[in-house]
Amino acid sequence: MNATHRLDFLIQDKNLDADLKRIAQKVFRSERVSFEEGVILFERGSLGYLGVLANYIRENKHGDITYFNRNFHIEPTNVCVYDCKFCAYSRLIKNRDQGWEMDVEGMMDIVRKYDHEPVTEVHITGGVVPKQDLAFYADFFKKCKAHRPNLHIKGLTPVEYYYIFKKAKLSHYEGLKYLQECGLDSMPGGGAEIFHPEVRERIAGDKCTAEQWLDIHEQAHKLGMRTNATMLYGHIEAFWHRIDHMERLRQLQDKTGGFQTFIPLKFRNQGHQMSDIPEVSVVEDLRNYAIARIYMDNFDHIKAYWAMISRDTAQLSLAFGVDDIDGTLDDTTKIYSMAGAEEQHPGMSTQQLVELIKNVGRHPVERDTLYQVVTDYNDVVFDAANKTNYYSLPVVE
Repeated sequence: MNATHRLDFLIQDKNLDADLKRIAQKVFRSERVSFEEGVILFERGSLGYLGVLANYIRENKHGDITYFNRNFHIEPTNVCVYDCKFCAYSRLIKNRDQGWEMDVEGMMDIVRKYDHEPVTEVHITGGVVPKQDLAFYADFFKKCKAHRPNLHIKGLTPVEYYYIFKKAKLSHYEGLKYLQECGLDSMPGGGAEIFHPEVRERIAGDKCTAEQWLDIHEQAHKLGMRTNATMLYGHIEAFWHRIDHMERLRQLQDKTGGFQTFIPLKFRNQGHQMSDIPEVSVVEDLRNYAIARIYMDNFDHIKAYWAMISRDTAQLSLAFGVDDIDGTLDDTTKIYSMAGAEEQHPGMSTQQLVELIKNVGRHPVERDTLYQVVTDYNDVVFDAANKTNYYSLPVVE
């Protein structure tokens, strides 16, 4: 039974809640789900019901294709002027001896490490410190592009940019335009957390507001840059806070069309000031991915970071609306592992990523940052001597 038949079968169910049936019919007709209906999905949608709707949308957009990319991360510092209550990664300025602060040459050493690897992207994000200012990143971007012109620089979030541009006395547009001229290509989606102030002020009250975060992305879109968006879920927020967050992103996407990917980020509860809050279940992870796919109708892609949620949950997510699982090649990020993610050394080879995707019946495609196909791995057979030991998980429908 294909995705269309499953959705049609669901709609014909005489026992289905009337509101849920109406939402399913809207999905079938490719109509937008309202704010109130988004909340209903969280409050009443079963895992199976949500999976049918999300997979229908996913397969209409992408078929069985699942994207990954070959990238590496640079985290210039974990020292930070901000005190986000959920962050196990950063160290406050007063505790900077417990952290690291790289210089431009140290960052270039990491870039040079990948000179003979077929990576297409460097992903740069970290803490916020005064000395890593506009001139610092302009210098790095220029040197990175001079060294490897075709390496796509996906660099920094609005949290870093808000601080940097304010210090430089530049508008968001002026600052981004200057860094774009220095080599910046696109922007990751971090720092969004939860937009609504009654949550944001409790968990990350001293960093940029939702309005500032959204404006920095809007200015990037005006400059022709593509960006991503995230949402940190599963802590003190209510379901309607998640829909409020997605609604603000959906409205900006209607305006600019500049977002590529929405990435729900699971709250992990180790090593920080919110460690008393239990983590949500894998079932809630999958429900959240599915509702994101249903609600974010103007976003092309929904991504699950395998390094944050584990490899097996990433496999399962491919039946709940996710079509991208990212692709760290090496152990180059500590943001997830320090907060208690299952992946304490998050590196996978291309072969491992391809097999992880194929083992749940999906079609692996290596992409670049802008979702242009680099290599279609659907018919690629790897050397049996290098075969990994990943097992096939059932696709939940």
